[in-house]
Amino acid sequence: MERMTSQPAPEEHPNDIHDNYDGVTRLHGEYKVPGGKLVVVDLDVRDGRLANVSLSGDFFLEPDEALQDINAALTGLPVTTPAADIAAAVSAGLPPESVLFGFSAEAVAVTVRRALSKATGWSDHQWEVIPPSVLPTHVNVALDEVLTEAVGAGRRNPTLRFWDWEEPSVVIGSFQSVRNEVDPEGVSRHGITVVRRISGGGAMFMEAGNCITYSLYVPQTLVDGISFADSYAFLDAWVMAALEKLGITAFYVPLNDIATEQGKIGGAAQKRLANGGMLHHVTMSYDIDADKMVEVLRIGKEKLSDKGTRSAKKRVDPLRRQTGLARAAIIEAMQEVFVERYGAVESRLSDDELSEARKRVETKFGTEEWLNRVP
Repeated sequence: MERMTSQPAPEEHPNDIHDNYDGVTRLHGEYKVPGGKLVVVDLDVRDGRLANVSLSGDFFLEPDEALQDINAALTGLPVTTPAADIAAAVSAGLPPESVLFGFSAEAVAVTVRRALSKATGWSDHQWEVIPPSVLPTHVNVALDEVLTEAVGAGRRNPTLRFWDWEEPSVVIGSFQSVRNEVDPEGVSRHGITVVRRISGGGAMFMEAGNCITYSLYVPQTLVDGISFADSYAFLDAWVMAALEKLGITAFYVPLNDIATEQGKIGGAAQKRLANGGMLHHVTMSYDIDADKMVEVLRIGKEKLSDKGTRSAKKRVDPLRRQTGLARAAIIEAMQEVFVERYGAVESRLSDDELSEARKRVETKFGTEEWLNRVP
């Protein structure tokens, strides 16, 4: 995957429909490939199938005739064709010597699905931002499930929420083993709360003010046709822009690490629910106590065993060291970029959402059964 620097907002132009000269409704879709080019498609629908397909954009394609091959491959496909099958049809229709630069068959599929309103872009939604508010770590984890469900069910607009907390915690991934990831002696000595989240990925060592954590709650239509791996970079393009604004050139290291030339600065995790909601969760290091971290996390000891604690300090305080800014200033800059790009408005957690999250702490996230589901 290409390294990502700040790009124009991925979807500056909403998908729309317009009438052609025949009076037939013409559909229009656009998709800006992260780190790549703009792909545009105009098409008709006749008897449930794609017709008069016209692909365009600022991409590069060789040979010239391959553009018509793509249009021909799309023509006649049922409107219900999944994104993967659209991409396969495009690939099969291209001559072997074809070169696609700045886009792909998968990008064409996303664009077609957007024209058909099967997929959505950032500008198709009203976005909300919930600023940081101090909550117990168990509640923060439970809110990820509650708010993802709410977006999937249409009860809440797609939302960006920044976390805050006070108690020192370890948040392990949904599929991690407690005994393999956490040192019980270190946890007891330092008074650490251990919590399991719904998304996969690795363990997070979190003390008040030592990292920046946020969750995106989105409809899965936003990533329709985008591969699982590519969805990480796609959903965090705004973060790369915010970091660059602060003087940090960051990029994604597949699958889910955010890094700079000086090393890893954060990691992401995702969870997709059956009701169409999706959680995208990121934690970035601000200023972590590496001595304490390697006493609490077994994985920390293994990863850093040949580097020493002095080197570990360099590995886990990148945002403070690389920006020289307070944590609150970095969060504010991130929020500003998100608002500017996507027209987001400030929101808050409702009483019902908080109440439901606290209930789930009692019935799920605060229970030994959930914590030790992978002993």
